[in-house]
Amino acid sequence: MLSGVNPLFPTTGSPHVFRRVLIALLCAVAWHSIALAEATNVTTQPESEFYRKLKSLPGIVELVPTRFDRSLFKEAYEAAFEQPVDHQQPDGEKFRQRLFISHVAYDKPVLLGTEGYAARGTSGSELQHILRGNQVVVEHRFFGKSVPSPVKWEYLTVKQSADDLHAVVTALKALYPGPWVSSGTSKGGQTALFYKCYYPTDVSATVAYVAPINVAQEDPRIYQFLQTVGDEATRRKIKDYEIALFKREDEILPLVKADADRKQWTFSMGLSAAYEYGVLEYPYAFWQYGSRAADIPSPDATPEVLAQHYLRVGTLRYYSDQGKKQFEPFLYQAFTEMGYYNYDITDFKPYMKTLKNPSNLAICPDGVKIVYNPSTMAFVYHFLQYDANHVVYIYGDLDAWSATQMQLIGRTDAIKIVVKDSHHGARVRGFSPAQKDLFYSKLEQWVGQKLSRQ
Repeated sequence: MLSGVNPLFPTTGSPHVFRRVLIALLCAVAWHSIALAEATNVTTQPESEFYRKLKSLPGIVELVPTRFDRSLFKEAYEAAFEQPVDHQQPDGEKFRQRLFISHVAYDKPVLLGTEGYAARGTSGSELQHILRGNQVVVEHRFFGKSVPSPVKWEYLTVKQSADDLHAVVTALKALYPGPWVSSGTSKGGQTALFYKCYYPTDVSATVAYVAPINVAQEDPRIYQFLQTVGDEATRRKIKDYEIALFKREDEILPLVKADADRKQWTFSMGLSAAYEYGVLEYPYAFWQYGSRAADIPSPDATPEVLAQHYLRVGTLRYYSDQGKKQFEPFLYQAFTEMGYYNYDITDFKPYMKTLKNPSNLAICPDGVKIVYNPSTMAFVYHFLQYDANHVVYIYGDLDAWSATQMQLIGRTDAIKIVVKDSHHGARVRGFSPAQKDLFYSKLEQWVGQKLSRQ
């Protein structure tokens, strides 16, 4: 907020001038509010037939209009759906799970958006533009507004999340009896695949974007990927940059601290430890999000240039107290069931000043017992290979998470499409013509109708 005198409210002059300015301001605010409502298309008729039917469904305990795109939907609502904290104890403690429900017509297909984190509203994904139907986005338990109080971490499991989705879909099928397609991206893609494993007949098809299937608490396949992805010159440039960040930590750390102070980040683990974790995380972020080799500074660049690039990539935030708080439910899931990765410090150990045995266990929830259950992903991997039909797996060949992509063996009616020169943003629009033909023909076969080809 700017300090000083507000020119719209002069401290001297005629009160009539003040009044005219005030009236003009209020009119401008009113006009802006109307324009904003029209632009964002907030539902203005909450007592529609669809609203009444939706509100009468079991589990729906709150329903409010929300913004939506009129080119895609006719009505949209943010809903609260009551769920058991433990689905094995349906009469026990409850929490409210947030949904976003966007309506077109009862006889249209439904895209079930399986979020891995907090839900982000009613915006339509590319798959929504392909299906041209209804959309139900489900926030993942223990994220966003869908957090029970008190938090009981032992109920943040793959199976409990699948149970949540099953309860939502079962209720909404009273309104939408047609084909359902579940889909999510990254952790949301994992959520869609886990749901498929526990409730294989709930949906007609599943489209999982860039969803890793890890098979260990710290899956070593990531190491092999980082040693072979891209070209040797880029890999060498990344490693040289990391070594420079470690060797010149004393020069760079004050610059990093100044930036963190401006953002009001704090570091319970200590800034040096967080900085070094951020350096180790750098190549994962580079390949996941598609940075350019040309942007990597040379090792002899000034401390300011080295720091600017490091801060632009943004890995430090994950190790701040604020980032840890945001992502700790994910880390809990990763280290108790879903798996994650660790860091090979062989080439960096001589230069690291603080970290001795780094592990992302350091950013799991404080004071919570972390025990890895290997049986969950063993079940998931086996089911996806032998029993999960009508699934599309989409990966980018340069994405770090493609290191643990699903491996199909031809035992199911499922396809995997790897997008060339693509990272974590791999989408249908990047498919080759042959890949598009395969994708649309399979999805049309499974859904039982023609789709809008993009």
